[in-house]
Amino acid sequence: MHIWNSITKLHSYAKVGAKQISMPVTRSIKKKVAAAAKEFKALCITGPRQSGKTTLARMMFPRKPYITLEDPDTALFATENTRAFLQQYTDGAILDEAHRVPQIFNYLQAILDKQKKASLFVLTGSNNFLMQASLSQTLAGRAGYIELLPFSYDEIASTKKTKFSLEKMLFTGGYPSLYSGKATPTRWMGNYIKTYLERDVRLLRNIGNLNQFQKFVKLCADRAAQILNIQNLSVDAGIDNKTALAWLGVLEASYIIHLLPPYYKNYSKRVIKTPKLYFYDNGLLCYLLDIKSESSIRNHQKKGALFENWCVTELKKNRFNAGQQGNLFYFRDSNGNEVDVLIEKNEHIIPIEIKSSTKFDRQQVNSIKWWQKLSRTENGILLYGGEKNDIIDENISVSSWREIGSL
Repeated sequence: MHIWNSITKLHSYAKVGAKQISMPVTRSIKKKVAAAAKEFKALCITGPRQSGKTTLARMMFPRKPYITLEDPDTALFATENTRAFLQQYTDGAILDEAHRVPQIFNYLQAILDKQKKASLFVLTGSNNFLMQASLSQTLAGRAGYIELLPFSYDEIASTKKTKFSLEKMLFTGGYPSLYSGKATPTRWMGNYIKTYLERDVRLLRNIGNLNQFQKFVKLCADRAAQILNIQNLSVDAGIDNKTALAWLGVLEASYIIHLLPPYYKNYSKRVIKTPKLYFYDNGLLCYLLDIKSESSIRNHQKKGALFENWCVTELKKNRFNAGQQGNLFYFRDSNGNEVDVLIEKNEHIIPIEIKSSTKFDRQQVNSIKWWQKLSRTENGILLYGGEKNDIIDENISVSSWREIGSL
């Protein structure tokens, strides 16, 4: 979805104090990749920069040569003589950042149509808009599409090497590089933003004032887990609504933000129909909010928003990794009645209320009970920042944040 239609075994290391510990992380999406590799003649793995796309591709296809089109000389050769460039790889290859040479997709179409091998070429890219455009125009039906997001909590927790606190997860985020050595979140995120602005943004759109764009990104961070108000955002950023929509499209296409759509099927016009704004990575969100340590999150005014952002994005990651459709929504009406997340599963809608507190009580499930009465459904989940799982009544369960993978 692009702004409301307008609007692996991978080896890493986790730093615990001054100690480096081996932390093998198995990407949950491996099964989906393996299945697609048998079905399609090419695979496209897209996702945020530094989410582990190259590592996953090279691990899953170790016999294929690896070529990055971010290398200027390689990109120049591929651009000036695309046919000769591809003829070097009769048994296929991994082409990293393939969208940087757009015409390569046209040549790949002809190559794939002449052979029957599955997963001959594996294409990776961090620009969702350009990759999707190329795929839909030239490789539709020929290429399987995989979206790889940063580590999910379940992927990190599955190592059983250490037990991270909630604050550490919120502050660090899920980028693999932060679990592979001595990188600190604040320093790493600073470099990430610099690279993102200098490479990805310029590739997507000709934005003359990158400082103003960076201010816009920070204003979006301040609105994480809130209903998107284009007019308010535009005024604060000093730009018009059209520019704000275009810039939001850039952030979405490059996997910085995602939008949670409202659920309004079969309900009155009094239902809010504007999406909510979330960030794909909580570590990046903390950096943009100028949060400098995990300990400061405990009493931070944004802790509720940070926790909600983390929960919604984890739910999205888990569904992507399982090869399922998004089917995540929120609900709010003009009277202020709101349910944080609705999961649409077959014909059932499961309401989830998100609370960052470490303790729970019956008052926290009022919105679930309201939804149950409105929709005449049973079941509901309170997802909170504590450690204990419980049942409030036969229709509402209480789940620790550590259980988010099971939802």
